[in-house]
Amino acid sequence: MRLDDIGESSNVEDRRGQGGGGFGGGFGLPMRSGGLGFGTVIVLSLLAWAFGISPSILIGGAEMVSSVTRGRTEQVSAPARTGGKPDADQQFVSRVLKSTEDVFTEQLAKQLNIKYQAPSLVMFAGYTRSGCGGAQSAMGPFYCPLDSKVYLDTQFFGEMKTRLRAGGDFAYAYVIAHEVGHHVENQLGILPKVQEMQGRVGRKEANNLSVRVELMADCLAGVWAHHADQKFRILENGDIEEALNAANQIGDDKLQKASQGYAVPDSFTHGSSAQRMEWFSRGLKTGQIRACDTFSARSGA
Repeated sequence: MRLDDIGESSNVEDRRGQGGGGFGGGFGLPMRSGGLGFGTVIVLSLLAWAFGISPSILIGGAEMVSSVTRGRTEQVSAPARTGGKPDADQQFVSRVLKSTEDVFTEQLAKQLNIKYQAPSLVMFAGYTRSGCGGAQSAMGPFYCPLDSKVYLDTQFFGEMKTRLRAGGDFAYAYVIAHEVGHHVENQLGILPKVQEMQGRVGRKEANNLSVRVELMADCLAGVWAHHADQKFRILENGDIEEALNAANQIGDDKLQKASQGYAVPDSFTHGSSAQRMEWFSRGLKTGQIRACDTFSARSGA
């Protein structure tokens, strides 16, 4: 993946130098007998990244959109790291984020006549606070609609490589673009609409709505890749395969089979491996935001 021609975003908040105590009012991970064991926390943490949602919500067992849009926004006051030259992780994240800003600023205006309001991306190490509650690094990246920020501990890229067998710089960029895709959905008003719809239907239908939200974010990541390559020539040999492999590894069916030996389609909330690859590919091929309308597609297929 080539990022040399892309500048760095001014919307990266680096909290990796932040120290101090616990989460305060945030959620805790019970480690005592009868609570969540370490192995269970790790499994849920990996799923939290794969599904692109707040890990506290996943562990709490609630639905992504309906839970994350309730309650008040918690204000975070944490200083960014100062001094010194940005490290490789920060440069990578900042350039990928800048490319999403350039693409969606241009394409939302051109395709939908909408002014793009870029999200912030918070880099942290270990734990931090978000508008959606506390976050730990093992929980993986997620987007919080309440403060319009993406949260990322880049050490999880190592987890992608070793645990999910989904390594590669473009696979990591796909993760960031997927979370930014949720921000685009939020700006388009889709997330609150889905939350309202989920409150009026049963669990199966609510799960199906979540699938459509996630597949749309995958498609929007493809839209980003399409235009970022046209604009900056970012793609190198093997990059698309890296992203498709990541999408394949995080399908609901594959994750369920790995964890329990079988898949339960009615319980899917984020799409099968085939669906996730298909929708990313659709965005990549067309470059059209309207092509990402998963809500008009039959069963999100």
